[in-house]
Amino acid sequence: MDRLDARIARRLSTFSIVGFDPNNGDLGVAVASKFVAVGALVPWARARVGAIATQALANISYGPRGLELLSKGYRAREVVRMLVSDDPQREERQVGIVDSRGEAAAFTGSKCYSYAGHIVGEGYAVQGNILAGPEVLEEMARAFEATRGELVDKLLAALEAGDRAGGDKRGKQSAAIIVVRERGGYGGYTDKYVDLRVDDHQEPVQELKRIFKIWELIMLTRERPEDVVSKEEVAGKVQEALKKLGFYRGEVTGKWDEETEKAFTDWALINNFENKLRSDNYIWGTVYRFLIESARD
Repeated sequence: MDRLDARIARRLSTFSIVGFDPNNGDLGVAVASKFVAVGALVPWARARVGAIATQALANISYGPRGLELLSKGYRAREVVRMLVSDDPQREERQVGIVDSRGEAAAFTGSKCYSYAGHIVGEGYAVQGNILAGPEVLEEMARAFEATRGELVDKLLAALEAGDRAGGDKRGKQSAAIIVVRERGGYGGYTDKYVDLRVDDHQEPVQELKRIFKIWELIMLTRERPEDVVSKEEVAGKVQEALKKLGFYRGEVTGKWDEETEKAFTDWALINNFENKLRSDNYIWGTVYRFLIESARD
C-alpha cells in the first residue's frame, strides 16, 4: 500500500444521510462505508435537537459539539459554519446536519477524496466521499423524497439506493442507522426508536435491512390497525403451534381458555414480544404469523 492509499484507508470513506420527519419530529442518520464499525463514529442524534453525520477525515468532536450547539438554539447552517470555521483541517472534513425544525446543511472540504459532495434537500442532507460518482448521492436523495412511511423507512431506502448506485468505490464493510424520537425507545424509557449497527459484513446494507425487520417485529408497534386476528377464531391453530413448541400441554380444543392464554403469554414473553401483547381478544397479525412460522421450522 502506497502513502496515498494508506491515507485513504484511514478516512471514513462514507455515504450517509441525515433526516427529519415533520410529522412526528423523528431525527436520524443512516450510513454505510468501507470502514469497520462506521456506526461507532459517524452518526450522532438527539431527540428534539438534531442529527449529525461527521466523516471523511472525520473530526468526531463535530458530533457532540454540534448537538450541544443545536440544543442552544443554533440552526443547522450556523452549526456547520461554527464547527468548520476554527478547524485547521476543515478542507479534509465532511459533515451533514439537520435540526429539529427541519433545516439541513452540509459541508464538503475541498481536499476530500473524489468523488466527494453533498445534496441538501427539504428536511435532509446526503453526503459522501470516495464514492463511485455523483449518482450515489443523487439516487439517495431521490429515494428519500419518493419513499412513503416513517423516517426510518426513508433513511433505509436512501441508503439502499446509494449502495445500488455504487456507494463507497473501495467496497463494503459496515452500515448503521439511528432514529431518535422522544420517549420512543423500549418501554418509553429512552429516545432511541431505532439504533442498529452492522460492523463488518460483505453486504452491510442488506444485513442492516434484515436486522431492522427483526427489530420492527419485536420492538416497534406500528402495525396496521386492521392487521389483527381474533383469539377465538385462531385458538386451535395457536394451541397446535404452542403445543409443538412446548408451551401448551392441554388438548387442542379450539377454545381460547385460561391455559391457552397463559401458554401464549409465556411464549410471547420468552420471544421478547412483551410490548406486542394486547389487552383485548385479538392478536397482532405480525405476532400470530411469527408464531405459526416458528412452529413449522
